[in-house]
Amino acid sequence: MMARPTTPPILSELRSSTSPTSQVAALRALKHEIVGHEQKKRMWAGLGIIAPLGRILNASKPHGKRRAPNENGTEDHYRSPFVRTDEEEARLQAIIIVGSLAHGGPAYIFPITAGALIAPMISILTTVESSASTVLATLRTLNTIADASSLSQRDAMDHDKGLFHDLYTDEALAGIAHLLCQQTDSHVVQQQISLAAALIAKTCRDESQRSLLVHTGVLEVLASRLATFVNLTDDACCTSDGSYSSSILPDVIPSSTQSQLAPVLGAIGAIIDVSRPRALHFLSNAALTAVLLSLEAGVGATMERKVKVSSHLRSTPVGFPPPSGRGLEFLLPQLPGPLCKGTPAERNFHPPFGAVGTTGRHTGSARGLQHAQEVIHSQAGDSPQEEESPLVPWLMYIVRTCTGLTRLMAAWIISLFHSSGIVDKRRDQSFAMLLVPLLVRLLDQDSMSAAEDQVAYDANPLQPVNLTSQQQAPSVLATLMVDSLESQRAAVDAGAIKRLAQLLKESYNPSHKDSYTSEWGAEPLSEDGSDGSTEDQVVSNSVQATLALQTAKVRESILAALASLASTRDDYRKTIIDNGVVPYVIESLKPYHRSSSGRMSDSKAGANLQDSSDVENPSGVILAACAATRSLSRSVTTLRTSLMDAGVAAPLFVLLKHHDINVQVAATTVISNLVLEFSPMREAILESGILKTLCDHARSMDPNLRLSSIWALKHLILSAPRNLKKECLGELGPGWLKRIICHDGAEAVSAPGSRSDRDPTLNAPLAMGTPNAAGEQVDLLNATDGSREGSSLLNEDEGQDSRMLDSIGALSGASARRHVIGAANQLKADDLAVQKEGLDFIRNLICGNDSMEMIDCLFEELGQDKLFEILTSKLRPHLSNAFNRDRRSSENSVRQSPPQVDIVTSVCYIMVHLAAGRPRHRQLLISQPDLLRTTLPFFAHPSHEIRSACTWIAINLTCMDDQSDHPGCRDRARELYQLGWYRQLEDLRNDPELDVRERVKTALHQIGSAMA
Repeated sequence: MMARPTTPPILSELRSSTSPTSQVAALRALKHEIVGHEQKKRMWAGLGIIAPLGRILNASKPHGKRRAPNENGTEDHYRSPFVRTDEEEARLQAIIIVGSLAHGGPAYIFPITAGALIAPMISILTTVESSASTVLATLRTLNTIADASSLSQRDAMDHDKGLFHDLYTDEALAGIAHLLCQQTDSHVVQQQISLAAALIAKTCRDESQRSLLVHTGVLEVLASRLATFVNLTDDACCTSDGSYSSSILPDVIPSSTQSQLAPVLGAIGAIIDVSRPRALHFLSNAALTAVLLSLEAGVGATMERKVKVSSHLRSTPVGFPPPSGRGLEFLLPQLPGPLCKGTPAERNFHPPFGAVGTTGRHTGSARGLQHAQEVIHSQAGDSPQEEESPLVPWLMYIVRTCTGLTRLMAAWIISLFHSSGIVDKRRDQSFAMLLVPLLVRLLDQDSMSAAEDQVAYDANPLQPVNLTSQQQAPSVLATLMVDSLESQRAAVDAGAIKRLAQLLKESYNPSHKDSYTSEWGAEPLSEDGSDGSTEDQVVSNSVQATLALQTAKVRESILAALASLASTRDDYRKTIIDNGVVPYVIESLKPYHRSSSGRMSDSKAGANLQDSSDVENPSGVILAACAATRSLSRSVTTLRTSLMDAGVAAPLFVLLKHHDINVQVAATTVISNLVLEFSPMREAILESGILKTLCDHARSMDPNLRLSSIWALKHLILSAPRNLKKECLGELGPGWLKRIICHDGAEAVSAPGSRSDRDPTLNAPLAMGTPNAAGEQVDLLNATDGSREGSSLLNEDEGQDSRMLDSIGALSGASARRHVIGAANQLKADDLAVQKEGLDFIRNLICGNDSMEMIDCLFEELGQDKLFEILTSKLRPHLSNAFNRDRRSSENSVRQSPPQVDIVTSVCYIMVHLAAGRPRHRQLLISQPDLLRTTLPFFAHPSHEIRSACTWIAINLTCMDDQSDHPGCRDRARELYQLGWYRQLEDLRNDPELDVRERVKTALHQIGSAMA
């Protein structure tokens, strides 16, 4: 009989300690055993070391008073680092051991979580009992756990005892905020600040966490901390001995030469994400605003001085004089701009904005159209352009003068501001010339400074420095290139396509088999290797390799950048295809699953694609691959050659039934490009049964999936045979078309800058319970003109309204109103987008060779009277008094919102197609005086497309098929004349658009000839 192995003395001592001193000695011995020794970590984890560590941490859990700033504003929690009790020393050693285990990678995260080791460590951050060294070791360990958790296939955020659960509480985040507020100029304190900020950057993942970080004041503290770095940019804020003058900037936390900027920027970016309200909340910070204003004021007073920045920012002096009146623009090089008239100073100054405006005279008509268009967009709920914060040029300066992670984080913040719409639109030129080439350079493996990464983030050993840049730099680049031809051109000129293609191919290199690490439980396994513990104590064997997950993140970022590059120009798409990336993009559309043995299923992407059996594409990679495929499919040449040859359709069919709804949406948007009339894959896709799938998705409760499916169906029925159109209508079911277009959804929500948003005394009760375009009940604002649209009355239960405001949670006052308005405007935008696509579906349905038969089919589906009633309602302004203090008060005027431009365009072209039908169809249309009168104002609409559509309605209504239609044509012409259409057409004789002028000539000629 085999002898049972004896328990190691260290483990015996930790399980049943004889004295505090012997326990500390055992912990130190264990630490020396496992630090830097992966095999020893595996052995001790298998022996069940987690449970004793948990008992030690929980037994010595501090219970002192909570951390709070003292009367001097500093943190009063430091005892001498040389005086530690045995209990605290044991806690410190246990924390270091846990950190060493976490260094082993994701395989150890679940045992640490299941062993309840995280909560006692977080409690150390919230009390004043712990020494500075213990707090520092705790922050290091928590950062390591966060690093390993982000690389694990098992989402630790879902575990009720994990880091994400224990850290994101009011108490824990208040402790983090107080750590960030520390003002002591010591290396230990500055390390604590950097690690606390890095912990936020690594763990902040969802909206609830971001809202909590705002609510607990962490974002405010980070903004104040960033102000210290901005303060270092200007020596006007310093005294003669180099110290900072608190009398000038009393709200600014004193800075230190040992402070690190990258972690602070990373935490700020993780919190604000792409939220416009959070970004504005961050920029409104008092300390940050004071520093920026002081710095701008100092610029004008010291025109000839050079910029002086702290050495830790790694800056170089800029030797040109700053332009007067441009604030922090003096930090950036002057860029060439258009020649303009003006003073010599104005001619010499070409700001990074590029061309501020155009020269030349404009006609009164053009100015009037431009003004009307601005009014319509502002009334339609579009957010006004915010005045750009001076922080933007400062961040651009940091990108240009710093290196490594600091450069990357500053560029990330700029891209977030850019996505939120709070960067001046004229920045495209400066982004293209000053930022994009530097971001492309970050794609190189040797572009990141390992030394800076170690200082800023305390050496993340789980992820090489070059992978950090390759993961984040392409995504930042992709954001800056969205809808920006200048940034795309700059990226192509800098060699981005070639480098991105190379990185994408490298991401499919075979992984090493030893990258897979078995996970360990809190207790040892049984002799037969099976689990001898409960599910909470034993980790699953299906954890993905760290390298594979890192590679997947790189792949996702690269595909997003390629999608942005291929979004506009065919020559860029051709260059991308010529670099051989199409097989890899198609391969990225395929989600792999492990076999029963724990390995991936093998697959090939083509002759040049290496074995990818060790690679699994998570949802993020698939979404990015769908975006890249959609961009590439916008080219007819690409559709007919590369994508068709690569077999792009097959993986998309699988993705249409993916478990992730976002993947279904992304796949559907790609399908919408593949079913166009000119696509060679259209017939094959139809034969695969795509029609039924799209019709099922069009009835989905998810607004994005519903929208993308209707969009695809709209493309599918364009120029399609009559039987296919009827089959589509039949598959969608009776009443579906009426439901999605007859309701106006969430109408007229006050946009930022409106009366209710400017007046802080206004209360904003919310209205609930109105169905949207899909007929589903929504619980945000749906204010419509009930008498006109037939909508149900709004529910004004104030208790329910208060609960909705409470559910926002993290925001209050103006921030809460901006949050609610943003959510309600998003709901309205989603609903209007569905309606617009539904109207375009009708437009394409009655277009083509079988248009006359399909018009009759449409009347049968909706009813003649109902269709004309819907069209009339879409052209009328919408009335609401949402967000008024008292909706019943006669003092509050009702707000009138014009119809959306896209909705009007779709309705007008439906009328064009109806008028192009048989004579009886024209007769039906001319017999709708309300509809025709409602159309009259749109002859003066700013959109030339709408004006052109109105003229086409007149042309088609006065068109005569044969001589038998002459009496009817004459009557229709007279009716148009009496309704005022002839006068409106005459006003368009001098329209600035040639197309409109030519159509007007035809319409006037036909009306005059018919009435003669």
